[in-house]
Amino acid sequence: MRIVIAGGHGQIALRLERLLAARGDEAVGLVRRAEQGDDLRQAGAEPVLCDLESASVEEVSEHLRGADVAVFAAGAGPGSGAARKETVDRAAAVLFADAAVRAGVRRHIVVSSMNADPKHPGDEVFDVYLRAKGEADEYIRSLDALDWTILRPGMLTNDAGTGLVRLEAHTGRGPIPRDDVAAVLAELVDTPATAGLTLEAISGSAPVSVAVKSVAGN
Repeated sequence: MRIVIAGGHGQIALRLERLLAARGDEAVGLVRRAEQGDDLRQAGAEPVLCDLESASVEEVSEHLRGADVAVFAAGAGPGSGAARKETVDRAAAVLFADAAVRAGVRRHIVVSSMNADPKHPGDEVFDVYLRAKGEADEYIRSLDALDWTILRPGMLTNDAGTGLVRLEAHTGRGPIPRDDVAAVLAELVDTPATAGLTLEAISGSAPVSVAVKSVAGN
């Protein structure tokens, strides 16, 4: 399969690219800067230069054409201000979804955030982030042309992955290693029966493949 990943140089995206490449899939990562390409190549992915904050829907759709799955894993990052929560976490997610529709790529997976909500109160930067994520998720859910799955991880850590997770519509708060988020994403890529689900993920006791198959069967 050919999987195109927005935010291809992100911490979760690089982990996902390694997993996809290791099993023989074709991973393509959209990156903002050419110098990020070497890290993607080392992960076994093909880097494509595309800044989602300035690209048009037509440009992004060309990069998605021929893909089997689109994964939105971009984010403005913890050091960014409120303005980039709007341009990356909301607007870029909407743009990427619209481009997937235009390119005819139905399977669409989004890395969102626990507690994302377009009506989330507050004026802190993190509040803006949760609203931006919530607005993007709401928009993507409205697109009948996409078979979307939205993944909302808990508190991300750089601990080594355990391969054991809790994956449900509502898990409650908790940590999860980025390794395990990437493993869940790789499994979701292979499990189109999860389309239409918004899932929270934290560390747990179920092997990733079992957890994904369990929610897909509900």
